[in-house]
Amino acid sequence: MGIELSVWSEYSAISGLVLEELWQRATTVQPPLPQSWVLAVGIAALLVTWTPFGYRIVRHLATVLHEAGHALVAALVGRKLRGIRVHADISGLTVSKGRPTGPGMVATLLAGYPAPAVVGLAGAWLISHGYAAGTMWALVVVCALLLLLIRNLYGLWVVLVIGAGVAVLSWTATPQMLSVAAYFMVSALLLVAPRAVVELQRSRHHRSRTDADQLADITPLPAFLWVAIFWLLTVACLAGGGWLLLSAG
Repeated sequence: MGIELSVWSEYSAISGLVLEELWQRATTVQPPLPQSWVLAVGIAALLVTWTPFGYRIVRHLATVLHEAGHALVAALVGRKLRGIRVHADISGLTVSKGRPTGPGMVATLLAGYPAPAVVGLAGAWLISHGYAAGTMWALVVVCALLLLLIRNLYGLWVVLVIGAGVAVLSWTATPQMLSVAAYFMVSALLLVAPRAVVELQRSRHHRSRTDADQLADITPLPAFLWVAIFWLLTVACLAGGGWLLLSAG
């Protein structure tokens, strides 16, 4: 019994030290990048998100956040979450139980496509206040929480790779390199969100039951207007996030 208590006390002490170190790293203020660096990182993010291979990589992160947006709003409006799936074709599915119509369902469906852009905008705000490291660790926390909701192996693999990759980078990178990574991640999210909406409109005739089509079924607005709303919201986040990143330099 004494040995078990000793081991538990040692484990608790080590865990406390690790958490304290993580908190210190996440709340440490980094100086902003020069504007020339911000522009260079933004151009790099644009090139990555608008090339087929790069878009596919960033789109996986956007899909994870898209489904997280559905899940968060579903929980906030009182729906019961059943789980999240992320598929190899970059699509995803969040299943929740509740009324099939009404404001709660509208809010849940509406939350998906703007979610990556909103996360990008929030990240840009954190970076503008010097919390580049905090932005990266916040993504790790989101991935850790999503692991509890993922219901397929591919989705589990995607969330684990994203979370573990960002965690390792955040733990090992120099402060300047971490700032560059945070700027790049936020810029990529802000840029990929409007493109995802454009892809949604292009694929609507080949895909059934998109978020826009489901919203059209339960509201007076047609699907193409919901696509336009998605696009306007993501572009507004892009404009606001870009201004925050540039003004921080």
